[in-house]
Amino acid sequence: MNKAERLKKSKVPPRDSTYGDRLPPGQVLTERFPILTVGETPAYESLADWDLRFFGEVNRQKVFTFEDVLALPQHKVVCDIHCVTRWSKFDNEFEGVYLKEFLKELEINPAAKHVVIHGDIDYQTNLPLEELLKADVLLAHSYNGKPLTEKHGYPLRLVVPHLYFWKSVKWIRGFEFITEDRPGYWEQNGFHNYGDPFKEQRFSGADLDLPEDKWKYKEYD
Repeated sequence: MNKAERLKKSKVPPRDSTYGDRLPPGQVLTERFPILTVGETPAYESLADWDLRFFGEVNRQKVFTFEDVLALPQHKVVCDIHCVTRWSKFDNEFEGVYLKEFLKELEINPAAKHVVIHGDIDYQTNLPLEELLKADVLLAHSYNGKPLTEKHGYPLRLVVPHLYFWKSVKWIRGFEFITEDRPGYWEQNGFHNYGDPFKEQRFSGADLDLPEDKWKYKEYD
């Protein structure tokens, strides 16, 4: 039984009206930051060997070093995050570079309407390009005033505040611009192709919006 199937069979938490419309349906608020990861946590011996690639349907591919990332204008985003496994955490401060800063240096093919986001190790997720163009989408190197920990995506992670957090790829390494949508790892394993937490777009099938509470037993930072 895959993760999506296990989630569907879990109990639904009661609706919490304390936070009004801020807490999406089916979510439980936590002050901790659970660690949920597919596979091993990457270890980078030297950031001199690390890079970030923008490629695919662009007129000029671009590669950034970590020093290049730090040289771009830095910004902070304070946002709520919502995991498909039913936990939410309010008021998280991420610091890094708006994705739109990187895109300024690319000439994207007008036919490229979708993006596959690549992370170590061999992880992928997909998003419509228009979602990545939103003003608060960030490539973050710091969380709450400190560098990201390894288990939360060091040295760089994507932050897409308006979608379930699996779309905010950890250990990010590349953006591939494509003309036709291509589902990523979780999207090929039963999870929704888009992932709006306020619409409970958890799974790929209709009305399959049951939760789990396994995150309560995970490791935390």
